Amino acid sequence: MLRLFIIFSLFLHSCAAVPKTPAATEAVPAEKWLTLNGQEPAVVARGGFSGLFPESSAPANDLATNTSSSGLTILCNLQMTKDGVGLCLPDIRLDNSTTISTLFPKAQKTYKVNGQDLKGWFALDYSADTLFSNVSLVQNIFSRPSIFDGQMPISAVEDVIGTKPPKFWLSVQYDSFYMEHKLSAAEYLKTLRFRGINFISSPEIAFLKTIGMDVGSSNTKLIFEFKDPEAIEPTTNKKYSELLLNLTAIKAFASGVLVPKDYIWPLDSGNYLKPASTLVADAHKAGLEVYASGFANDLRTSFNYSYDPSAEYLQFVDNGQFSVDGFITDFPPTASQAISCLSHQNGNLPKADHALVITHNGASGDYPGSTDMAYQKAVDDGADIIDCSVQMSKDGIAFCHDSVDLTESTTVMTTFMSRATSVPEIQPTSGIFSFDLTWAEIQSLKPQIQSPFLNAGGFQRNPANKNAGKFMTLVEFLEFSIEKAAATLTPCVVLQNAAYLASKKGLGIVDTVKSAVTKSTLDIQLTQKVLIQSDDSSVLSGFPAVPPYTRVLIIDKEIGDAPKPSVEEIKKHAEAVNLKRSSLVTISKSFATGKTNVVEEMHKGNVSVYVSVLRNEYISTAFDYFSDPTVELATFIAGIGVDGVVTEFPVTATRYLRSPCSDLNKEQPYAILPAEAGALLSVAAKEAQPPASAPNPPLDARDVIDPPLPPVANIVSANASGEASPDAPGHSGTVSATANLGLSLLTILALGLLFAAE
Repeated sequence: MLRLFIIFSLFLHSCAAVPKTPAATEAVPAEKWLTLNGQEPAVVARGGFSGLFPESSAPANDLATNTSSSGLTILCNLQMTKDGVGLCLPDIRLDNSTTISTLFPKAQKTYKVNGQDLKGWFALDYSADTLFSNVSLVQNIFSRPSIFDGQMPISAVEDVIGTKPPKFWLSVQYDSFYMEHKLSAAEYLKTLRFRGINFISSPEIAFLKTIGMDVGSSNTKLIFEFKDPEAIEPTTNKKYSELLLNLTAIKAFASGVLVPKDYIWPLDSGNYLKPASTLVADAHKAGLEVYASGFANDLRTSFNYSYDPSAEYLQFVDNGQFSVDGFITDFPPTASQAISCLSHQNGNLPKADHALVITHNGASGDYPGSTDMAYQKAVDDGADIIDCSVQMSKDGIAFCHDSVDLTESTTVMTTFMSRATSVPEIQPTSGIFSFDLTWAEIQSLKPQIQSPFLNAGGFQRNPANKNAGKFMTLVEFLEFSIEKAAATLTPCVVLQNAAYLASKKGLGIVDTVKSAVTKSTLDIQLTQKVLIQSDDSSVLSGFPAVPPYTRVLIIDKEIGDAPKPSVEEIKKHAEAVNLKRSSLVTISKSFATGKTNVVEEMHKGNVSVYVSVLRNEYISTAFDYFSDPTVELATFIAGIGVDGVVTEFPVTATRYLRSPCSDLNKEQPYAILPAEAGALLSVAAKEAQPPASAPNPPLDARDVIDPPLPPVANIVSANASGEASPDAPGHSGTVSATANLGLSLLTILALGLLFAAE
């Protein structure tokens, strides 16, 4: 245990927020908040940092305090032992949050709680000494880290108060149940004399009225908690939805209300936000503070938030109409940064860091990738660079699409299933490839939003717009980029499968891209650059090293080092590299285990580094990032020093970079700090840690060199701009469509004659 807390103290030191010095605090102007008292909304940590550690464990409370804003409140859910000791545990049943079921396997009981039979292990059946001596805590949500289970003792209420948290909140959920068994939460609180308790909440009116006189001059706020609208409040036997209609009556015994977040921003059947209720305004009018519960980074929320937990917090405090007075959350650093760092970003604030925000198929987390709507959303979100992965149609049209295989991101399977083929040179599985369809046929398809974690975890992206937008040709994409150039937008053209297209399909993608760029005049502009990106060094060598071009080499393999010869070889072909996340931070069992020196080595050779692909879904991030995409951004940008991030959610990246909290060199009361790889894992007992994985191999200079591109086979012809030549028979959309229609008519006629003959 001593080893655990020594290591843990080091962990806190590595990830604690910037010290809140008086000078720093004075340097930040006060913001205007729409809370009841006009002050900053409160962050209330449910059981400390329960998103990582077992709820109300000492490490959970310590980490919450050290990574959150200065006014943090620690919340403890009160449970009582048979000898009247108060414990901090998440539920009246102990089996989901402790090891009790393994220690006393035959001691399960059934009690009626609020009219419902509950079966399990209950604190009131044990003395405090029995629980403290034998039982330890476990994480009660299975998707969260389990490697800390069985290592941390149960905390008494006095234990938590004794650590002197900034503020303390005691939640009394089951007073009437305990009263039935001759245990009184009110009497227990009298023994504490309410010292160190800033808030007491309960869903039972009788309890709050009982302790109302005892609270007296202790400055403890009483908060009435609303449960599910259809649930029955024990004192009045009324539904909570009925009690909500008379907030003035609640003001008589409480200074605030605690409500599930859906009371304020309800959701429709499709999981999208409905208009806000008037609850906050009505409560503030009655003189009641409003606290919202149910916030956690690893819960699926409204599609409106694009899987970004910070966006959800901002919806409740920075919507221009109202602000709740506080949050109950399992991830207090995310709530803290939303309030202290990301709110009140009115207008296009300048970025605090030089790092570029580069899209992956536009804002493909919100709209089908590589469509006009995805690109427009990326521009609106403040992206610096939008990307077009160039694919070629059968008749030589260059267009933007993530993959040469159209099956995952279009509706091609419903129309052209018979065109499925196997191309081992491109991918191991069969597909329906763009070079086997004419541009007219491709235009007949609908785009389809890709959800990379749909099968792994059921994370669907924006279903209301799953088929929105239209595909863009390369020429249209470049024209769009020039049109948006006033916003300093840079186009990035990605070339794939150049050798195969040239030798097997007679499609010269390199010449097509060059001609399109020339036609757009981007190659001679002095104010707007063009990124040319490829995993083939021979493709990049086909573009001159002149100021309008920035050539980016994609390194698909995981690497652990970048020796000088490899960097020197890269410099012959490119000015930047696009690397996988795992080449910069190594991950094992969802924990960050180490950091490579690849960025430092690339920078020594004057090669810029972009990291890809960043996504918002918490399943894609390591536990060290607190299930928060903003912390992952801080890790790569502020911690590792990449020059750009490739993301499918550019709004999350630009929001972070526009925050003053992203600048760690600036004196301020709070900062969004990078994760320290290996720190969180070191807190676990050695036997619980995952086995060490083999390090990634260093980049070999030979891996950079690709063979020269083959000549373009004389199979089809198309003009260099990427638009089919009107003089080339069989290559314009109209001619191809006419030819296909003719073939279809002939087929129908033949079938008709065949059936007539029968």
